[in-house]
Amino acid sequence: MNIIALVGRLTADPELKHTQSGVAVSRFTIAVDRAYTKQGEEKQVDFINVVAWRNSAEFLCKYFSKGQRIGVVGSVRTGSYMDENGIKRYTFEVYADRLEFVERKDNSSLSAAQDEEYVPHDEDLPFD
Repeated sequence: MNIIALVGRLTADPELKHTQSGVAVSRFTIAVDRAYTKQGEEKQVDFINVVAWRNSAEFLCKYFSKGQRIGVVGSVRTGSYMDENGIKRYTFEVYADRLEFVERKDNSSLSAAQDEEYVPHDEDLPFD
């Protein structure tokens, strides 16, 4: 089973891009606080790379901005590649299946977003 749920803050405004075949995609990073901090130490944060596709990417870019808390449910994807120096590098990112508001945003786009609930369509689902 490969399921991950995260709550964090967007580190930058999300950007909507399209693949060569026209599919909407947004790659973004969220800062997630670690649950435990040693006494006297500064809070630790992990920066998690996330990818949203199709309607999820469009929803993200329309209603979310830098610093806003976001809930992400998805799956982990890992990979590897050789860099220009011949060193093997590993990748880790979350493919978002669901994006959710975690806090109120003080502008009119939130009320519009609440009325426009995101429901995935069959072509958005990663399985048959």
